[in-house]
Amino acid sequence: MNIKLLFFGDIVGSQGREWVKEYLPRLKRKYQPTFVVANGENSANGRGITEKITKELFEAGIQAITLGNHTWDNKEIFDFIDREERMIRPANFPAGTPGKGITFIKSGEHELAVLNVQGRAFLPPLDCPFLAADQLIEQAKKRTPFIFLDFHAEATSEKQAMGWYTDGRVSAVVGTHTHVQTADERVLPKGTGYLTDVGMCGPADGILGMEREAVMKKFLTQLPVRFEVATGHTQLNAVLFTLERGTGKTLKIQRIRIDNDNPFVE
Repeated sequence: MNIKLLFFGDIVGSQGREWVKEYLPRLKRKYQPTFVVANGENSANGRGITEKITKELFEAGIQAITLGNHTWDNKEIFDFIDREERMIRPANFPAGTPGKGITFIKSGEHELAVLNVQGRAFLPPLDCPFLAADQLIEQAKKRTPFIFLDFHAEATSEKQAMGWYTDGRVSAVVGTHTHVQTADERVLPKGTGYLTDVGMCGPADGILGMEREAVMKKFLTQLPVRFEVATGHTQLNAVLFTLERGTGKTLKIQRIRIDNDNPFVE
């Protein structure tokens, strides 16, 4: 029997959390994933994550949480990130930064390595994400052939570069951060499943999950504005990988999108 990995794109605010909690049991019944992972860097009202929300997502069935450039937006994270083994932040943050960039989760006899790195194009200058990925992959391969990489990055070119760079060395690599699901899922030649961006879980009527008026004002005036999580319709974006038991290679990749106009069918 093959291994299945279900990954939820950036969870934004309470709407995103509620839809993940509502649909995860149904998605489990339909797809029977072995592992469930999510990006949670926007889950606390669009800004970072709290310990309460972390526990809420784990109780809902998420087994590991990845983060990104909004990792430190909610300062409470400094109180618990070092003791929360199942939550990781980009590994290429500066040396000495709290937290870590890799975790291992188990399901029965199987183990999945979850890796997290952040891009540098149009984002703060960090250590090289490609070299950081090399180090994480080397560490992961000592324990398991099932390796998943969340590359939190802005530029599609940088994400594609990471896909090709890690092809054959990880089971799957996906992009997060831009909140818009892309339609370029594929299995690369050496067996790595790839998707440029998984999309987000949260408000569908905003701009990347934020209230439209504030975002448009920012573009029109270039003045600083306060972004608030939008309301209205909701969307849930995820991706399902089917992995070969012995090798960890991706056999199949399936995008999942649920919204008010595209209801879930069991």
